[in-house]
Amino acid sequence: MVDPVLPLRAVRMHALSPADMGEWPATLPPMEQLLTQGLEFGRITVLTGDNGAGKSTVVEAIAGAYGLNVEGGGTGAMHSTRATESPLVDHLQLVRGAGASKKGFFLRAETMHSLFTYYEEIGVGGVMHERSHGESFLEIVSERSRIGGLWLLDEPESALSLSGCLALLGLLRDLVAGGAQIILSTHSPVLAALPGADLYELGPWGIRAATYDDLDLVRTWRSFLESPQRFLRHLG
Repeated sequence: MVDPVLPLRAVRMHALSPADMGEWPATLPPMEQLLTQGLEFGRITVLTGDNGAGKSTVVEAIAGAYGLNVEGGGTGAMHSTRATESPLVDHLQLVRGAGASKKGFFLRAETMHSLFTYYEEIGVGGVMHERSHGESFLEIVSERSRIGGLWLLDEPESALSLSGCLALLGLLRDLVAGGAQIILSTHSPVLAALPGADLYELGPWGIRAATYDDLDLVRTWRSFLESPQRFLRHLG
């Protein structure tokens, strides 16, 4: 049963702005399923899947529909580089919890440089470009943890080492303990192990719930680590 006070209880296609199901991104099986069947969210949701499956598209569209800057940051972040977001945001209706926090924060690895630059320009968070990418990423999560509400993270492992991923898990655990809701897309088996998460795989089948051990990314990483040469011999 979905917690009625979550910032985001579910998403579905907006009745007043239906998507053209013959146009991208609705032609992707996960997007078609999301639009026609909707998707409910618990306190922690982790989305996995191969490149191009639609994980980032979903997270980005939710961020935009929620009122967050699609290039990262909170509702008041004004930075913008080049608009590349999908039209999915225009066709989503969010089901919010009654009385739940409307605050939130969006972190996406591919636009962190512009977000750091924006914060430096407005005098927030110190000089982030003088730190490593991973250090800055963890610092911004720690500094903004007071925001609470809905936290969206798109493939944050791009900025992080293994120890950095473990540190992020600790920060996310603390956010949840403080009442925040987490939606995370990832290729990392470490981040997919976030305790208490509902796990979903996106792919040609659409969107399906999965257990950790049955995730394709977990099984593939285990196979690679057990025998790297089985994979490397196909490189030619």
